[in-house]
Amino acid sequence: MSPGLMDAIGSVAAVLTTASFVPQAWHSFKTRDVSGISLSMYSVFTVGVALWLLYGVLLQSWPLIIANSITLALAATILVLKLRFG
Repeated sequence: MSPGLMDAIGSVAAVLTTASFVPQAWHSFKTRDVSGISLSMYSVFTVGVALWLLYGVLLQSWPLIIANSITLALAATILVLKLRFG
């Protein structure tokens, strides 16, 4: 498989998985309702995304770096809202 095709697949996957967090982050930010969010799940998930970001940086893989930077920001926002309003 060509590197360009692999990057395209990674980029589409990154956009889709990152975009999946936008509705939850927006809803949580807008309503401050985080009652249905698991603190332990988002804590572990946020650390995992941070490690994926570090992995992407080490590989110098822009799809991983960009997607995980955005996902980390969204997940951390939800986590902070959960800690503050939960």
